[in-house]
Amino acid sequence: MRLKSTLLAASLAALATAATADPVKVGMITTLSGGGAGLGIDVRDGFMLAVKQSGNTDIEVVIEDDQQKPDIAVQLADKMIQSEKVDVLTGIIWSNLAMAVIPSATAQGKFYLSPNAGPSQLAGKGCHPLYFNVAWQNDNLHEAAGAYANTAGFTNTFILAPNYPAGQDALTGYKREYAGEIADEIYTDLGQTDYAAEIAHIRASGADSVFFFLPGGMGISFLKQYADSGIDIPVVGPAFSFDQGILQAVGDAALGVKNTSQWSKDLDVPANKAFVESFQAEYDRLPSLYASQGFDTALLLLSAMEKANVKDTAAFQAALEEADFDSTRGTFSFGPNHHPIQDIYVREVIKEGDVYTNKIVDTALLAHGDAYAAECEM
Repeated sequence: MRLKSTLLAASLAALATAATADPVKVGMITTLSGGGAGLGIDVRDGFMLAVKQSGNTDIEVVIEDDQQKPDIAVQLADKMIQSEKVDVLTGIIWSNLAMAVIPSATAQGKFYLSPNAGPSQLAGKGCHPLYFNVAWQNDNLHEAAGAYANTAGFTNTFILAPNYPAGQDALTGYKREYAGEIADEIYTDLGQTDYAAEIAHIRASGADSVFFFLPGGMGISFLKQYADSGIDIPVVGPAFSFDQGILQAVGDAALGVKNTSQWSKDLDVPANKAFVESFQAEYDRLPSLYASQGFDTALLLLSAMEKANVKDTAAFQAALEEADFDSTRGTFSFGPNHHPIQDIYVREVIKEGDVYTNKIVDTALLAHGDAYAAECEM
């Protein structure tokens, strides 16, 4: 009887450790060069900080630069899946690259955890059991900006965004919540840096406010040129155009501007306070929205690794769906389409000493999901 008990205990112990018996290989494809490099660097650094803090030696991360080019991203994904034999893919910033990579990766049985891009196509009819978005669905922060514009009393907004999937989702999202009139609607070129024509159009439009989504270097160029134009119409945008890296380049022109975000460095959550402190200690800079998303993406992956073996697809999917980790955002869960349900805040650009940053001034939307979940059949 004692021998049988010993054997049973040994078997149970073996089963308990089986979930993490196989190392997990992660392929991170992100933007590390060019005008969008700051976004990818922050996602990478946040992700790698969480891996380092976990002390988990059963995870290997292979990192490549997509150069913000869809064809390069596809080549890298093919190499990682076929040659590197990765189990999980992550890292993509831009929605056009996400659309080029994610459907093929999931069709080949690979998990994809998005730390940023959340195109509507992948939230609705194009959803997939192996695709999880840890950031937001593209429309979400723009929906929050529309809700804020209502409370601010704006009734005639001029809206603009780049002509690519995330830009289209941005204006759709803003209009979904905004109750006023649209003075005009413009799609700019992706990567555009000269906004003289658009600013002249804004000046002549009769608008009482401007909503824009221009991430990375595009946002820096627009905000500087807008400030130099002398137009005093208030602007509103999502966090992507008022993020930590962008603000330092824009300077005083951004002070006082309201923007919407599911995260902020001053969010009063214990996990967030620890993250901000440790990120600063590790990298000697304040974390950005993108860094927090990279950090949370790694935490999600690590939490699933504690519960299931990545080779057991169904079990690992179920473990990811539990979202059993302490998010930098506090309360966090997945909707039925594997996109977040979370609060979205209004932030104001301020200056702390010599550093431009954001502080939370209001909540725009509570426990907010996305408009496409009902179209998802999994």
